[in-house]
Amino acid sequence: MKSAVETLSPTRAKLTVEVPFEELKPSLDAAYKAIAQQINIPGFRRGKVPPMVIDKQVGRGAVLDQAINDVLPKKYVEALQANELEPLAQPEVEVTRLEDNDVLEFTAEVDVKPTIELPTYDGLEASVEDIEISDEDVEEQVTALRQRFGTLTDVERPAEDGDFVVLDLKAMQDGEVLEGAEITGTSYQVGRGGMIDGLDEALVGMSAGEEKTFSSQLVGGDLVGQDVEVQVKVSQVQEQELPELDDEFAQLASEFDTADELVADVRVRLGNGKRLEQAAAARDAVLEALLEKVSIPLPETLVTEELNARRQNIEQQLAMAGITMAKYLEDEGQTQEEFEADLDRRVRDAVAAQFLLDEIAKKEELGVDQQELSQHLVRRAQQSGQDPQSFANHMFEHNHIPDLVQEILRGKALATIVESATVKDASGNVVELKGLQPDGTIADVSDEEPAAEAEEEKAEA
Repeated sequence: MKSAVETLSPTRAKLTVEVPFEELKPSLDAAYKAIAQQINIPGFRRGKVPPMVIDKQVGRGAVLDQAINDVLPKKYVEALQANELEPLAQPEVEVTRLEDNDVLEFTAEVDVKPTIELPTYDGLEASVEDIEISDEDVEEQVTALRQRFGTLTDVERPAEDGDFVVLDLKAMQDGEVLEGAEITGTSYQVGRGGMIDGLDEALVGMSAGEEKTFSSQLVGGDLVGQDVEVQVKVSQVQEQELPELDDEFAQLASEFDTADELVADVRVRLGNGKRLEQAAAARDAVLEALLEKVSIPLPETLVTEELNARRQNIEQQLAMAGITMAKYLEDEGQTQEEFEADLDRRVRDAVAAQFLLDEIAKKEELGVDQQELSQHLVRRAQQSGQDPQSFANHMFEHNHIPDLVQEILRGKALATIVESATVKDASGNVVELKGLQPDGTIADVSDEEPAAEAEEEKAEA
């Protein structure tokens, strides 16, 4: 077999493959055998029809087609390997020459990984924001904990923001209650939002036993965006009473004996969370600094596919949250054009980063052992809320294990870059990354394995 490659662009190649006819013989023999099992010819037993009879009755062209369909994918893979090409999508294949008993020639156009000249990635520098924990942050967390232990008491007064109400609600159009748009006896906190536009405003000032009707728009279902009439009835108004923040509460809600110890722990936990957020920002900043040092051509088809996938994912998440795209853009202060431009930039950066990290993993000769793969499978299953064994079975059955291996390798490549970088916060302090644990604490930097695992988990975030 002979093959030649023509570079159509930095991310697209055209293979021309010439296959001598003797290399088609195994596929031709298999084609004759398969066709012989499928046809009935008087005087011959099924499966014993000679090739020359098949040529006459079925046609040599049908046999050649079947043989070519069998051999072509194998020769395409061989040609990729011979020319050291890494395909990114399915090829566009065309048989350009077929001379019976002589030669088969075909071409294959395909998007390929670009060749990257790796820049120096040791000792990169980046900066991130300071970690700031305000008293308000701590108070908010403590209040949320107190609310978990709060009690509800019926009150005989109009509902106020922050009260709980027990309500019946139904959405109607043209006097008819819409299917799936009716709930009864539901407890709802006034001002929480997330149910239906206009509900919070309608509830403020309502007392037990009162009804009110207001106009709104549906954010999901077949009638999304259409005007409806919403009827709400309040059967109870309840005030939430929070327990005092004292030692007794600390002993009830935590493992601490005093309220001061509880508050101090909340501050520490907030700090750990902020440290993880800062580390994620550091990782992004280091990767961005590296991307700025290299120009990576991107295949537009791959970018378009990723754009469509991310856009669809965002729309699904908004729909699940009961938010329209228009409302989301309004809240973000973005126009549709700005949203699309921002999404395009983020997708291009992500695709370029994948190519770059793959190349670094290859240069560093990084590998993945069975334990690392098993741990990664378990983490991915936990992130998606699935049973680890079922998730692993699905990954194996659908041949997604190579993708997971690549994810691990990219995490290791990113850890290599980040751990050699110098990252400072806005105050000029060096940000500790090497010993950072998954819970946000700092371990002894000599403890390599937990640090590497923490960095890999951050790379997946």
